[in-house]
Amino acid sequence: MERYSSLECYVAFAKVCSVLLPRSCSLPTHLTKHYLLASDFDQTLSFNDSGHVLSELLGVTGFEQKVTGLARSNLVQQGGELAYLIRHDPDFRSVRREHLIEAGRHVRLKAALPALVNSLQRGLGGCRFSFFVVSAAPRELVASALAGIVPSDHIYGTELDYDPESGEVRAITRVPAGYGKAAVLDELEQRLGVVADRIIYVGDGSSDVHVMLHVNNGDGFTIAVSENRQLARIAKSTVLSDNAFSILVPVLDQVLGMRTSEIRSLFEANGLMLHDWERARTDRVMIREAPAAPMLPATLVPAVG
Repeated sequence: MERYSSLECYVAFAKVCSVLLPRSCSLPTHLTKHYLLASDFDQTLSFNDSGHVLSELLGVTGFEQKVTGLARSNLVQQGGELAYLIRHDPDFRSVRREHLIEAGRHVRLKAALPALVNSLQRGLGGCRFSFFVVSAAPRELVASALAGIVPSDHIYGTELDYDPESGEVRAITRVPAGYGKAAVLDELEQRLGVVADRIIYVGDGSSDVHVMLHVNNGDGFTIAVSENRQLARIAKSTVLSDNAFSILVPVLDQVLGMRTSEIRSLFEANGLMLHDWERARTDRVMIREAPAAPMLPATLVPAVG
């Protein structure tokens, strides 16, 4: 009589269950891979920068110049400029919690973000996904922008302490910027019991360099959603799209190893069409003419013959 291993028996059982059992029934979850997918917020899930939105709401001008000045001084970590301005810049000292919540309502989110979150909650390719947003923007602003889409306890942002009487920001208790984002991922890794090589991070700018290097060091997967040259050299994949659902393309293709037809079917199941998918890598090369070789003096030209 032919014998089968326990694994072969389980695979056979799983195939039978997939046919006979209703979709509400599931196999033991302890055999399912669990991934942590963390994403930046500004210009990753949204089109605009939180600082610009808040500045417009307050009527403050010169936000970009203020950020550039802080970057040159190396006074704060990249991404933490807005938190610093809220606490120390006179133009932003009027900021209260309600201003941040109102600014969040004015942030323009990328298309199909709810579909992205719902797909991750249901699971992909037989794997579980825990989705978190990790941003250096004020948490109240991000939570307001993502209200009804991402649970507030799945959002990590800059934590501010307010004066109970005036409502003024009197302290900054935490800023997930620079390596601070890596610290958040370490915290989530321990809390969720996710192994390092099943962490996926999505970001758009220089403030994501530290966390991407951290994820890559643990054999995780990193995705850039901009043409930032510094980030493109670090990220394992780059996706350029105005649709939030697009970040699933490299996840399904390179992480889960799904076929193109399966990926297209998943998009269509969410009412979307994968219209144009260009699998290409662009090398940016600058070529200049070499300077002409200097002419040797006649006395230095070797004699012929």
